[in-house]
Amino acid sequence: MDPQKMVINALAALYHGTNDAMRADADRWLQDFQHTIDAWQVADSLLHDPNSSIETLIFCSQTLRSKVQRDFEELPGEAFGGLRDSLYTLLKRLNKGPPKVRTQICIAIAALAVHVSVEDWGGGGVVNWLSVEMKSQPELVPSFLELLTVLPQEANSHRIAARPERRRQFEKELVSFSEVALSLLTACWDFDELKEQVLDGFASWLRFCHGISAATLAGHPLVVGALSSLNSDQLLEAAVNVTSELIHYTVSKNSADISSQLPLIHVLVPRVMALKDQLKDQSKDEEDVKAIARLFADLGDSYVDLIATGSDEALLIVQALLEVTSHPEFDISSMTYNFWHNLQVILTRRDSYMSYGSEVSMETEKNRRLQIFYGLYEMLVSLVCSKVEFPDNYSGFSEEDLKDFKHARYALSDVLLDATEVIGGISALKILFMKLVEAVRNCEQNSRWQPCEAVLFCMQAIAKSVPSQENELLPQVFNLIPNLPLQQQQLHQTACATIGAYSKWIDTSQLNILPPLIDVLTKGMGSSEETAAAAAVAFKYICEDCRRKFVGSLDGLFHIYHIAISGEGGYKVSADDSMHLVEALSVLIMELPPEHARKALELICMPAINPLQAIVNQGPEALQQLPARQLIIHIDRLACIFRNVQLPEIVADAVHTFWPLFKAIFDSRAWDMRTMESLCRSCKYAVRTCGRYMVRTIAAMLEEIQALYQQHNQSCFLYLSSEVIKIFGSDPSCADYLRNLIEKLFGHTVKLLVSIQDFTARPDIADDCFLLASRCIRYCPDLFVPSAIFPMLMHCSMIGITIQHKEASKSILSFLSDVVDLANSSEGQKYISIINDVILPRGAILTRILIASLTGALPSSRLEDVSYVLLSLTRTYGIKVIEWAKESVSLIPPAAVTEAECASFLSALSKAASGSSISHLTDTLEELSDVCRRNRTVQEIVQGALRPLDWNLTTVA
Repeated sequence: MDPQKMVINALAALYHGTNDAMRADADRWLQDFQHTIDAWQVADSLLHDPNSSIETLIFCSQTLRSKVQRDFEELPGEAFGGLRDSLYTLLKRLNKGPPKVRTQICIAIAALAVHVSVEDWGGGGVVNWLSVEMKSQPELVPSFLELLTVLPQEANSHRIAARPERRRQFEKELVSFSEVALSLLTACWDFDELKEQVLDGFASWLRFCHGISAATLAGHPLVVGALSSLNSDQLLEAAVNVTSELIHYTVSKNSADISSQLPLIHVLVPRVMALKDQLKDQSKDEEDVKAIARLFADLGDSYVDLIATGSDEALLIVQALLEVTSHPEFDISSMTYNFWHNLQVILTRRDSYMSYGSEVSMETEKNRRLQIFYGLYEMLVSLVCSKVEFPDNYSGFSEEDLKDFKHARYALSDVLLDATEVIGGISALKILFMKLVEAVRNCEQNSRWQPCEAVLFCMQAIAKSVPSQENELLPQVFNLIPNLPLQQQQLHQTACATIGAYSKWIDTSQLNILPPLIDVLTKGMGSSEETAAAAAVAFKYICEDCRRKFVGSLDGLFHIYHIAISGEGGYKVSADDSMHLVEALSVLIMELPPEHARKALELICMPAINPLQAIVNQGPEALQQLPARQLIIHIDRLACIFRNVQLPEIVADAVHTFWPLFKAIFDSRAWDMRTMESLCRSCKYAVRTCGRYMVRTIAAMLEEIQALYQQHNQSCFLYLSSEVIKIFGSDPSCADYLRNLIEKLFGHTVKLLVSIQDFTARPDIADDCFLLASRCIRYCPDLFVPSAIFPMLMHCSMIGITIQHKEASKSILSFLSDVVDLANSSEGQKYISIINDVILPRGAILTRILIASLTGALPSSRLEDVSYVLLSLTRTYGIKVIEWAKESVSLIPPAAVTEAECASFLSALSKAASGSSISHLTDTLEELSDVCRRNRTVQEIVQGALRPLDWNLTTVA
């Protein structure tokens, strides 16, 4: 069938078909078609066909735009003229046609301009060509204006598959024609129907080019026109975009110092400030208010350094920003949050005052500025407190609305912290305390709990800023909390969180306020799941910070713990939140004498050990059939205990006692990944806490996991082994069983990972295997490097370098760099001959794989990791790596990478080998990567040359 007919039929099926499977097939076919060589001619023909439907025009314009951007190199050199003329014809035809289609054609022409030089375009480049056409065909100006707007937007687009050097050259060309572009825009300003397009074009060129002086811009007709349009309802958004770009222009990195920008700043600021009253204009459209608010936020963010000096003009801007912050819509008020933070940082940090010389002068200026802004930040505290209130209709919020509201509250709490940094924790607390007293009084009269909750939320947010010696207001606050109407769950939840936030102050307080607060927390655990969660977290903080106050009352806490864990007594603490209670009691145990600590550890473990023992006692068959979650909930609690009870000898004795139980679970559930991960995590924390006190249990543990790993291939056995290696790797008394562990684990792993497909199928094993290998290099190189497993693992790593799984790839690359770095270190001198024997025979193929990874075999996000391995290899083996690299890049066809680009890469590598700065190499590698990934065809050519489907690695023993 004719390709055009096939495209039309596929589009009909996609947009008008009723069969979902057929629509999906049509969509896939169309996407594949866009990558074919036929797509050029078919898309072009259908775009010129007056009978084409709107769906056809949109699809074909997107296709042609994409082909020009990505696949221009598919065309022969002489095709440029015909393509340009065809696109130009379409642009003229679409002058009043579908805007979506016209935009795609404009982007295609801009992409074409990036690909070809000024000379190829016709002498004057695309902007001069556009100038001639606009003057000769004024009726087509709308289309030409859109193209003029798109050109600077596409100048740096990495969607366009141009070489980096050509992209830089095009940028310079456009900059040189910026005056022509602005003159074209200025010539169109007198036509009312074109004003919005002109403003869009002006904003686009301002964003791109920064070579015009502020004095020139201050009186430029387009600037005058844009600023006057701020009072036009029709042109407001476009005028705001231009004004915003002008503000950014004055502070961009390409601009001169701020003093040279003052002529333009003095024009911009008054015009923006004149819009202040419109922020409160009820008749104003919300989108217009949002646009004006954005201008004020831009003023604040851009001129924050000037504002921080505290001039009268600056204070007017800050007061306007305070009005924006007070706006009820979060999308509008939040525009200013960044400003309040940046201003706070400038006002409070020492670096801001270095230019004042002496410490006395610096402190004097700092105090002067803080005094100026003190009142404004006090107002900000009050404002935040009112904005975080739950609305009266919050119970009707959808889950998404509630999520958005909570997100807004946390953003506002950050603003509150910024204000507190300026006025101090005591001052902020005073403001909030007065609001709390008022809120409590009003609550007694009108039952509105929201203001009380809002104040507590704010007090919680500033807790770390309030000094622990504060003894005037906080005692009154915590005497009020138990008397609040805590039957309201949200208020109770925030009260619990506030108690937890002030745990350090409660510890230092001489008042007997802890019992009623514990009662608030205990009742919170029976209120709702959310309140129970807040109460559990607060319990953890209270126990951590007030542990000495609890030593005589552990029985009561253990009672609370057992009720919460068992689920009896009406508590609503979830399994996850119960971990906070486990942590809470774990830290208290460390305050006890050793004999009491042993008993307490047993008590805290029993609610987890007893149900596990009961399950094990039912026999292996029952244990195997049990759902994993019924085991994990108990094992995770033990992990939490082992992690937090920092009493190595006592925990080691407990683990030794529990080991038969753990072994029974290992033996019966080794096939179950979730249970094994939980149990290995528990053992890992035990090893980390106990260190060498675990010596009685460690041999049995290692024997167990290495045997089970060979049967069930669970990667968690590898990460548990990593922890063991870290603790025991340098212990000579453990050398024999660690050597055996290394041989068994790695010996089995290299049998599992014999191809890249194996790596892809088992990324978790690849990740944990090479993390373990890196641990071996760091903690027991004497056992690892001389072993027979080392060359086998190097061989294995080379197979897996290009795995797409992020963590696994990073672990492999880290292992390789660790090996090379070891050879380069003073500690690794004794291993050099072994490492050389392993790396040198593989060096050429390793270098080739690394270059393949840089140029497309791995995502560009992995560039830094690959580069580091290549750099380490280069600095260790010098000229050999240069030779290997030269051999590899010589395989790439010149159509993909030129000789000059290859030479630049090899030169940078050579300089890195001689010890020069690595920044040049990094830039060169990024550029080579960009060149080789510029489109799919080039990437396939490069990868086909560098990386055959199967590496011939078996030749090296």
